[in-house]
Amino acid sequence: MVATAVALLLAPVTARAQTATVPRLDPNAPLILIGHRGASGYRPEHTLASYELAIEQGADFIEPDLVLTKDDVFVARHENDITGTTDVAMHPEFAARKTTKTIDGESHTGWFTEDFTLAELKTLRARERLPQLRPGNAEYDGQFQVPTLDEIIALAKRRTKELHRRIGIYPETKHPSYFASIGLPMDDKLVAQLKKAGWSKPTDPVFIQSFEVNNLKHIHTLTGIRLIQLMDARGGPADKAAPSYAAMATPDGLKQIATYAYGIGPGLDMIQHGDDSPSTLVADAHAAGLRLHPWTFRAENYFLIPSFRTGATPATHGRLSDEIQHYIKLGIDGFFTDFPDIGASARRAAAGE
Repeated sequence: MVATAVALLLAPVTARAQTATVPRLDPNAPLILIGHRGASGYRPEHTLASYELAIEQGADFIEPDLVLTKDDVFVARHENDITGTTDVAMHPEFAARKTTKTIDGESHTGWFTEDFTLAELKTLRARERLPQLRPGNAEYDGQFQVPTLDEIIALAKRRTKELHRRIGIYPETKHPSYFASIGLPMDDKLVAQLKKAGWSKPTDPVFIQSFEVNNLKHIHTLTGIRLIQLMDARGGPADKAAPSYAAMATPDGLKQIATYAYGIGPGLDMIQHGDDSPSTLVADAHAAGLRLHPWTFRAENYFLIPSFRTGATPATHGRLSDEIQHYIKLGIDGFFTDFPDIGASARRAAAGE
C-alpha cells in the first residue's frame, strides 16, 4: 500500500472553505483524545514504550488491539499475524510455524499469535509496521516486547496515580469470530479481566470497540462498560451481522447500533472523503444518541486530506493539527491519533486555549 503511494503524485489542492462549527453531542463533556496503538507515530505500535509516550503527550486513553496466545492470554498486536510487527522471521526455532490461514475470509501467510505461548511471544521483539513512512520508528526495532493486557492496565493505573489525571484504556477485540472458531472466545474473558481490574461501569475509564457486531451485543449483556461500534467506508462486519457498514451508517442503522453501543468509531473518510463536502454522518449519529470517535489522524501526507498536505512526498508531515481542528468543527466527540502531542495541541487550539 505504501509502496504504491510513493509512486503517486500528491497534487496541490486549493484549501477548502472553513466549515461552520457543529456542536458535539454533549458540548460539556471532554473531547476524548485516544493514543492510537500508543504514540505510534513515534514508537513501534503496541509497545509499552508507545503507550507510555502517548500518556506523556496528553492522551486520555491508550488503545490496545487485542489478540490471544495459544495459552489464552490477551496480548496487544495490530493483527494476530505477527509477521510484520515482530522479528519472528529471524527466529529459526519458529520457522516451522509459518503457515497459511483464512481469517475473516482472507488468506494470510505468516506467523500467528494463537500458535505461540506467551512465554514464546516474550522472546520476540517488536518491529515498526510502516518503515517506509516512519524510518525513525524503525530505529527502535528489536528493543521492545509484545505487551500483555495486564501490563497495559497496570501502566494506565500507575500513570493515573503519578500524573493525578485519569488514564483509560480503549481495547479493540480483533477477529472475535475467528478466535471463537478456534476455541479461544474473547468476550467473556475480556469482561472478566476488566472486572478484575475494577472496571465494569459506564463511568469507568474504558471503552471496548469492535468491527464486528454480535460480540458487542453479547458484551452489552455482560457489562456496563461503554461500547463502540467500529465502521469503515468499505466492506462490512466479518460476522455478517449487517450487509455492510454503509447500511449501518444510515439513520435506521445507527438507531440499531444505539440499542447496544455508546458510540461509533467511523473511518475519517466516512465523515468527509478527501476534499468533498462532509457527509451527514455526524448529525445522523448524534440524532441517534451516538458519540463519534473517528480513526485515525496521522501526520504523513499519505494519510491526510489533500488540502492539508505539505509538498508531494507521502512520508512528509503535513498540517495534521489543522485537519484535526477541521474535524472537531464538524462535531466529533473524540478521536484516535498516532501523534497524541499534535492531537493535544489541536484540541487546545480548537478550544481557543
